[in-house]
Amino acid sequence: MFYPDDEADAANAKAVCATCAVQVNCLEHALAIREKVGVWGGATERDRRRIIRQRRKSA
Repeated sequence: MFYPDDEADAANAKAVCATCAVQVNCLEHALAIREKVGVWGGATERDRRRIIRQRRKSA
């Protein structure tokens, strides 16, 4: 479930992440190590790339 084939299949994993107590920590870890696959902290690879780009623009 946490390694979906495409963005549409990620919905189930994102739903689980939405109820997780460590979602923010999980996402921050994935961003810090530049995790390339899977859903981490409720974010897919595409989502994480977007977050990184937004943070660079804000810095």
